Amino acid sequence: MTSKLQRRDRLRPVDLAREHGLSTQAVRNYEEAGILPAAARTPHGYRTYTPRHALALSAFLALVPGHGHATATAIMRAVNEGTVDEALRLVDESHAQLLDDRRTLQSVEHALRGLEPVAEASGRAVRFIGPLAAELGVRPATLRKWEGAGIVRPRRDRQTGYRIYDEADVRDARLAHQLRRGGHLLEQIADLITHVRAAGGPEPLEATLRDWHGRLSARGRAMLAGAAELETYLRATA
Repeated sequence: MTSKLQRRDRLRPVDLAREHGLSTQAVRNYEEAGILPAAARTPHGYRTYTPRHALALSAFLALVPGHGHATATAIMRAVNEGTVDEALRLVDESHAQLLDDRRTLQSVEHALRGLEPVAEASGRAVRFIGPLAAELGVRPATLRKWEGAGIVRPRRDRQTGYRIYDEADVRDARLAHQLRRGGHLLEQIADLITHVRAAGGPEPLEATLRDWHGRLSARGRAMLAGAAELETYLRATA
């Protein structure tokens, strides 16, 4: 990736910057952050870099899309400080987070597949806890438990303090009721309801899930690309 630079023993900040589409200030900032090894200096105080610095910069820029700027920075610092095991641990943590995100997505999709269409509110725009509980065939205490888990978020009447469930709350309660019958745990239901709220309902969530799949796949492939560049840099520093 840096073949032109690798043929030269001494590189200026501008050489690294141009090769990677950066400003010279960005290159200096990366060195100060520990992303690049410390540069040598000329008798006049100018920085001089080597092909090793070019490989370090390539590795960092390749790591960012999959791991994020902060983690990519920590990985490169660890390598440059000689603690490769720490760098690999950070890589492993990112992969573990990606796997956890995939499992969350699978859980949400599994829950959605078991859902029946949720009926529209029948006439009344809001419900109190008693009527809604009777409608669902559960106890009011169950709705209070769901509220504690973040599954429903009724507002309170200012005068009476009674819980008031609007149409979105009723929809979420009906979804929760179906999911509980399907054996899902409260924390799983709460996570799904969060996604339903963000999407504006179960139907729009389907498009959100497709986008989520795409983002996870892109992140996984970016991690592979970053791993390849990091391995190249590790070989150069061994």
